[in-house]
Amino acid sequence: MIRAHQPLVLALLCSVAVSPLRAQIDSSGPWDVVIRNGRVLDGAGNPWILADVAIRDGRIAVVGRVEGAANRVIDAAGRFVAPGFIDMMDQSGAVLRRSGLAENKLRMGVTTAIGGEGGTPIPVDSITAYFRSLEEQGIAINFGTYFSETQTRRAVLGNADRAPTDAELEQMRGIMRRAMEQGVLGMTTALIYPPSSFASTDELVAVGEAAAEYGGIYASHIRGEGRELVEAVDEAIAVGERAGMPVEIFHFKAAYEPGWGTLIREAAARIEAARDRGVDVAADQYPYTAGGTGLEATIPSWVFDGGADSVRARIGRPEVRERLKTELETGYPGWWNIVEAAGGWDGIVLVNARNADNARFEGMTLEAIGEAWGKDPADAAWDLVAQGEGRVMAIYHMMSEDDVRWALQRPWVSIGSDAGAALNAGEPDVLGLPHPRSYGTFPRILARYVRDEGLLSLPEAVRKMTSWPATRMRLRDRGLLREGFWADVVIFDLERVQDRATYDEPVLFPEGIDVVLVNGEVVIEEGGLHSGALPGHVLYGPGRRSR
Repeated sequence: MIRAHQPLVLALLCSVAVSPLRAQIDSSGPWDVVIRNGRVLDGAGNPWILADVAIRDGRIAVVGRVEGAANRVIDAAGRFVAPGFIDMMDQSGAVLRRSGLAENKLRMGVTTAIGGEGGTPIPVDSITAYFRSLEEQGIAINFGTYFSETQTRRAVLGNADRAPTDAELEQMRGIMRRAMEQGVLGMTTALIYPPSSFASTDELVAVGEAAAEYGGIYASHIRGEGRELVEAVDEAIAVGERAGMPVEIFHFKAAYEPGWGTLIREAAARIEAARDRGVDVAADQYPYTAGGTGLEATIPSWVFDGGADSVRARIGRPEVRERLKTELETGYPGWWNIVEAAGGWDGIVLVNARNADNARFEGMTLEAIGEAWGKDPADAAWDLVAQGEGRVMAIYHMMSEDDVRWALQRPWVSIGSDAGAALNAGEPDVLGLPHPRSYGTFPRILARYVRDEGLLSLPEAVRKMTSWPATRMRLRDRGLLREGFWADVVIFDLERVQDRATYDEPVLFPEGIDVVLVNGEVVIEEGGLHSGALPGHVLYGPGRRSR
């Protein structure tokens, strides 16, 4: 058996082995690209220096005074030059197979995306072919993905709400091992969604142990983000601690108005206590007070036993509706009440009805839709779900700005958009969820929380979006502007940078992110034009075996 710490040791040995090669980089021209006169932020949290950056063969060759000719010179005078941003909570796994351009990501300054909250978009034995297809067709961003524990569960148990037998659990562990050997980054869960919500903590630990054998990370949309936030964080920590895995908590938030100001601090205290005793746990967040997900999340989890057809049949029965309405008030064990988190139906806005007749309700709260339809808002919501031709999407206003700001200042919090690449520029992301985070997350950090409010220093904000996520994900040679590292670079004007996407107009591109390079190639030109280049790399996990 491979011990959980061995891949990290091997990675460190490899790093030591290649460091002399970095020292031997030829520091004379000609260069592929030289960025001149910029205020260079290295990504490690240091103040900027005035320097040139020379790039050759996709890597940073010199940071300092650069002499010699270059195929291309970019004048960055008066602007900042930083490592490309790393999106720690991405949803692009499926869309990149259809289009590798990822323009909405790149124009936010994102050069690397970590996907897989719901796992890979293909079954386990197709992962190698999936990665190969991305490499062969080309992608404009670097991309790595997790594999979901739910994928192992579905493959063995379907959508059944029951625990696996010992033999079934071993099958699930075997599936996770096969995924890790093909290069996924670790194991995810999305524990508010059935059938993921049917898994016990012990089941998560058992399957997680299989990922830990290969150095995998455990990343989780935890079991509840409302009144049960602290307990849900405790569970995530317990899974990682017992299985021997680092833990990443997705979109860290306190979505429960009575707990605003206290819950987020209690949850953070649990994380910091775990870190103090040696558990490698951290979190990411997006800088908005509303989340977004399917409207089916308003339905208690027991309804999903058996899958989508069972859901439609159950919610069509009046006696089931009455039970569900009662459970909205009383709760149901193991189910996160997102209606309660939003403060009621007036805090939930329909944004994609997936039905032409119901599209007239988009932009309205469920409370208002119920009034317009002459129905209880719960009935309106579940009728919309039943009538949707696909996943009906909604925005949930659940968090306080003070909590968002407080969490952002924790040094172990990175940034994740919880959004995918758009298939076509200027359209909602592939999830069909028009939320401003798809187009505004990273510029919003720079504009609102650095320049306008001074909540974060510029070096600290850049660290949170570059070297810290690279460190969390064990990404060698990324996240810093350092000689020998891959040349993922963003050039931005702090005075002009601005997220423009809003809840009313969620697909507006930002301003002030002027030039973006991925692996040394310009992908976003001055003025926001996508160059059409597809220089991104697939990022493989530590368990990958040659095939």
